[in-house]
Amino acid sequence: MKVDAIRLDLRPRPMFEAADLGVRIVSADLRSLWASCAPAYAAVLLIAIAMLPLGIAWSIVALLWLKPWLDRSILFVLARAVFGEETRFVDVWAARRAVARQGVFGALTIRRLSPWRSYVQPVLQLEGQTGKARRERIARILGPHRAVALAMQTAFATIESALALGLAALIPWLTPTEQRSSWLELLAASGSWTSWALVACFAVAVAVVEPFFVGAGFAMYLNRRVELEAWDIEQEFRLAFAR
Repeated sequence: MKVDAIRLDLRPRPMFEAADLGVRIVSADLRSLWASCAPAYAAVLLIAIAMLPLGIAWSIVALLWLKPWLDRSILFVLARAVFGEETRFVDVWAARRAVARQGVFGALTIRRLSPWRSYVQPVLQLEGQTGKARRERIARILGPHRAVALAMQTAFATIESALALGLAALIPWLTPTEQRSSWLELLAASGSWTSWALVACFAVAVAVVEPFFVGAGFAMYLNRRVELEAWDIEQEFRLAFAR
């Protein structure tokens, strides 16, 4: 990785400050990010909608479970953004093998419930290691930061759940009085407009929160590499000798 090309002020930060930096990176590139990742999210939504005949719960579980597949496109865009490179969908498509295929099975199975998923995702997707080397690398990146990574992931999961449930709470207000049902009946129903509305609530929550979740994890990963590899010193020397 060309440290001198990174368009960030590299310095050791507290991990929560690094997570905030990730949120700012996403905010700065949000339009480019969603223009590039919208087709991937559309594929996730189509799978979730296809599950609707089985019930709302199945559709929502599919939407939430497939988020790591979307995250890979988001991380690809963010990894280019820190080098000042703008990304379009054609760039994601050109790298589709690395972005959408390699490592996806593990991301959706054995690593799906990882308590620090977005923090170690750059190791799995960007560093290209396998087997024992990858396991050792993940352990080194995690280091003493497991609790912070878990806290960050829990915070974003809470925000996403609160947003989704807050939007879903509006549904009874919009439902005609004669068609109102209990929450349990709504969750078991299928085929009505309320089914589509509930799925839409969770889809909006994922669309809003997920890029920031991935960005926070990515910035924490970069911060850890600054700690381990003194990137800040290397960047200062390269800039000094470039003058």
